[in-house]
Amino acid sequence: MNTKVHHENLQERRLADAWAELQAHADGGNQLDPDAYRLAFADPEFLLRRETRGIRFQLEMLKPDLAQRELGIENTIVVFGSARFREPAEAQAALAQAEASGDARAIAKARALVRNAHYYDQAREFARIVARYSKACRHEDKLFISTGGGPGIMEAANRGAHDEGALNVGLNITLPHEQAANPYITPELSFKFHYFALRKMHFMMRAKALVAFPGGFGTLDELFEVITLVQCKKARPVPIVLFGADYWKRLVDFNVLVEEGAISSEDLDLFVTVDDPRLAWEHIVRFYDLPAGDARCA
Repeated sequence: MNTKVHHENLQERRLADAWAELQAHADGGNQLDPDAYRLAFADPEFLLRRETRGIRFQLEMLKPDLAQRELGIENTIVVFGSARFREPAEAQAALAQAEASGDARAIAKARALVRNAHYYDQAREFARIVARYSKACRHEDKLFISTGGGPGIMEAANRGAHDEGALNVGLNITLPHEQAANPYITPELSFKFHYFALRKMHFMMRAKALVAFPGGFGTLDELFEVITLVQCKKARPVPIVLFGADYWKRLVDFNVLVEEGAISSEDLDLFVTVDDPRLAWEHIVRFYDLPAGDARCA
């Protein structure tokens, strides 16, 4: 008589295979129509209703948080900057093409790319410095590069960490003109958001420093939000570094805010301006009294 007993796996996770059902439906070329009988969490039409927006907020909060936690991403340095800047070789190629076309507007735009291409290299080098430092640290003391996940300065920073074999994070956003994730983000840490607010929250949740390279409206938005949160003590103080003294000096005269009584003179101490990747890193080291030089975290 066969007395073989089947034992269940205590750790096995069980869930109705609703996703497999959806996948099979899609593979058959069938359109996903509203279906009252479909499980609620496997019903895209239901999840995209106006009334389920709060659930979507929760999901955008939870998914990146769990993934980062599972990989030990607790301390990040967030790097912002223009998505439009390019590495020097690409900028030079664009200029050559523009000059060949004879289009004055294209030439002016390409010359600006060449003029700003050094920021790409500097962002990449800054991320390398952070990654090299963290190699010698215990995992809980490591600092990881986090960016908006797109091209330009974001790509450069992810690329610098990638150069050193370090995990790095990309928090991308859906836009009318689709912005693809750059290829240097750690695949398991490449996220896409619909809601700017949730994306911003994820930037701040783990940020131990912010480094803002020259950029446009998006860079200014993120920069001033962080400065405001720290100024109002809604976020803990963190090093805020503006990279590119000439750019920031021409763009914003912060002293006007002091002169007009809009901010206090002490508020200017919330950030520093530098022109060298090493100086940006040294400011962070001093802020946290991190081991310097070869001592690192060992």
